[in-house]
Amino acid sequence: MSRPLFDPQAKGRPMRVAAFMSGSGTNIRRLLERRDAPYEIVFIFSDTADDSCRGQEIAREYGLPYIAYDTRRFHQLRGVKRTIKTPEGLAARREYDQVAARLLQAFEIDLIALGGYMSFLTLSGGVNVHPADLSLLDEQGRRRFVGDDAVYEAIAAGQTELRSSTLWIDQGVDTGPLLMVSDPLPVELPAPLEELKAQPQRLRQIADEHQERLKERGDWVIFPLTLELIATGRMGLTPEGVVTLDGREYPQGVRPSDL
Repeated sequence: MSRPLFDPQAKGRPMRVAAFMSGSGTNIRRLLERRDAPYEIVFIFSDTADDSCRGQEIAREYGLPYIAYDTRRFHQLRGVKRTIKTPEGLAARREYDQVAARLLQAFEIDLIALGGYMSFLTLSGGVNVHPADLSLLDEQGRRRFVGDDAVYEAIAAGQTELRSSTLWIDQGVDTGPLLMVSDPLPVELPAPLEELKAQPQRLRQIADEHQERLKERGDWVIFPLTLELIATGRMGLTPEGVVTLDGREYPQGVRPSDL
């Protein structure tokens, strides 16, 4: 038995979304550009206060509240490294996230949309988009391509196709329940892989180019779709963390062709 991630009939209003971002915000723009969307972006939150984040520009363009709370300065003032691998770092991250938690409560937010948000989040109740196929597992049953270098690692491992995934966030790094997986983007290499692996900088450039193309084929398609399916009450989760669409289970994630 699954539960809907959002019940529009029970709420009696559109799903209220907080957009979290750190950089260019192209994924967040795709959410805002969606006409007649069954969700409402209520505010934009950023962990970066410098000009590298375009959040204020996007918020001004769409007439939204914008809150920037610089995580680097937060940790610097407390003398704590920005890491979750130590008890002190994780405690500081939880303290930092309490500001966002109070904002979510004040604005009556139903869901967090992480669109290029580069900080680890200790809060729950949101969707993240990741540039890899999270249905792929290693021999130990763990997801193969997680973290910031997922595209580079997938290409270096010999993957011939790349996909994006959306997932329901939990307290791990790209470990939450898998929601959607995009159509494939073919990997196109200008030389044999072994030759390119001997040139790490060149392979890195190729990976960056593929990641940009994957945004258009993957992120920008399934990120808005995932929010729409949640907002209309069609997408849910079983107690075991398997995504459902209209009550049917999809252990490998919902694909665009399933709609």
